Amino acid sequence: MLLLQTDDLERLGDEIAALSARVDAPFAQLLRLIREFDDRLGWRRAGFRSCADWLAWRSGLDPGAARERVRVARALGGLPRFTEALGRGELSYAKVRALTRVATPATDARLLAIGRTLTAGHAERIVGGWPRDSREGDLGESRRRHANRALHVYTDERGMVVIHGRLDPEGGAVLLQALTAAQDVL
Repeated sequence: MLLLQTDDLERLGDEIAALSARVDAPFAQLLRLIREFDDRLGWRRAGFRSCADWLAWRSGLDPGAARERVRVARALGGLPRFTEALGRGELSYAKVRALTRVATPATDARLLAIGRTLTAGHAERIVGGWPRDSREGDLGESRRRHANRALHVYTDERGMVVIHGRLDPEGGAVLLQALTAAQDVL
């Protein structure tokens, strides 16, 4: 009986994950429509000061949420890989929202790979440390980031394991994924 309950719970978990992907997928279409409406200044013809103002009024969104949807919609215009991943349900809207704050056509493949391995909360933290200017791909910036990496792990006097470090976004994503996977075991 316990095995059946475990199988049933696993099936239920799989169904939740699949439905979550199907719920997020229509956001790609919604954001494409918002971007087109914005590009064509449909909001101005309706007498609003911005697309976000119109969207908040028309859809009942909080003004901040409306501004964020317009920002993401605009960003996705130059990031077709993100749009496709969102449309296939591979990335949640929450992850896309975070990653589009720093993504550029030059970094989208790398950020997309990172985004597939993280939770939305981890993506928010990674984005917080991501370089904000166009020098991100610059060799000098890469060298500085490499030189500033450090990870120290030791056992203190009470037997507790202490971890202190600074990792580049890719290394941080791998560590966060490993810690998240280990969390279930622990």
